[in-house]
Amino acid sequence: MDFELSDEQRLFRDTIRDFVAKEVTPVAQEWERTNRYPTEIVETMKKLGLFGMTVPEEYGGLGLDMVSFALVFEEISKGWMGVAGILGSHSLSCWLIARHGTEDQKARYLPQLATGERRSGLALTEPGAGTDLQGIGTRAVLKGDHYVVTGSKTWITNARYADPLPVLVKTDPDASPAHRGMSVLLVEQGTPGFTVSRDLPKLGYKGPESCEVVFDGAKVPKANLLGGVEGRGMQQVLSGLETGRINVASRSLGVAQAAYDAALKYARERHAFGQPIAEFQAIQLKLADLATNIQAARLLVYWAASCADRGERVDMQAGMAKLFASETAATAALEAMRIHGGHGFSQEFTVERLYRDAPLLVIGEGTSDVIRTVIARSLVSGKERVG
Repeated sequence: MDFELSDEQRLFRDTIRDFVAKEVTPVAQEWERTNRYPTEIVETMKKLGLFGMTVPEEYGGLGLDMVSFALVFEEISKGWMGVAGILGSHSLSCWLIARHGTEDQKARYLPQLATGERRSGLALTEPGAGTDLQGIGTRAVLKGDHYVVTGSKTWITNARYADPLPVLVKTDPDASPAHRGMSVLLVEQGTPGFTVSRDLPKLGYKGPESCEVVFDGAKVPKANLLGGVEGRGMQQVLSGLETGRINVASRSLGVAQAAYDAALKYARERHAFGQPIAEFQAIQLKLADLATNIQAARLLVYWAASCADRGERVDMQAGMAKLFASETAATAALEAMRIHGGHGFSQEFTVERLYRDAPLLVIGEGTSDVIRTVIARSLVSGKERVG
């Protein structure tokens, strides 16, 4: 059993790590605090080809293996999780188009998405429907060669830059079961009737925008129906959640590692009662638990990514990785703050930002309880087993 990265993966990881050290970490605290969009960082990510991670090489992308994909999100999230979010929904959108798009859609969008000339996101969640996607209300009615779309979406990352924005809609609201009447439309910027109504104020995950978008009779060409066939939207979206959960698990791993690194450094430098607080057993026990859980999370993330690289369905593996890594990130951020004491509550220290970013990871791509049900269904069905 091989737990080592390949030479190529290590070199790629080191390239990303160097980029983060030089361009992300030095500005993360200030830019996050002022909610400044990281335009310069985005430009470097374009040059590195990171917007093409899930775009096949034939369309100009990197066509990365999933382990390398995970490494990107882990390393960037150590510096600033918000920056990783810019790549997250974009990469999932590219994956959906590459996997399910028509040949025309792939040729139209993927080459420019790979370079970052075009960027994308994914519009699923609505004010009244998050976990229960079959309960969405956004409607698309075919009239001639266009769909007329009415409804709204919320918590959409990259909404102001997405072109196209894949949008989950109901094309047959009377279908039973409901998922058979759901489709994905690729909505381009500038479409009349499509507006970004506002940016949502957030506890953390600052830098990238999270928006509400409104469709008021927006006219979307029939040619922009993902895959060219109605009624497959739910299956298309669910197929991408494996990739999405590996992404969030990897971001969680990065946040957890950053919290641990900050806590260890502080514990070595902070003195109390004549010695570094790292010499106190209470601090040592916290550090030991954090290090152990982070390493366990890392192995789960890489395991899920490796299974995906072998072409396996990874509902259970990605679910386990996302569940454990996100909960570990939340715990690590809180424990790092405790180790810092009063300083941990100050914006002058990194752990305050990590503490605000971590909760989103427990929620995104399925809350922990939802993920537990995904894992359990895989086990009960007999399709997956442990050991």
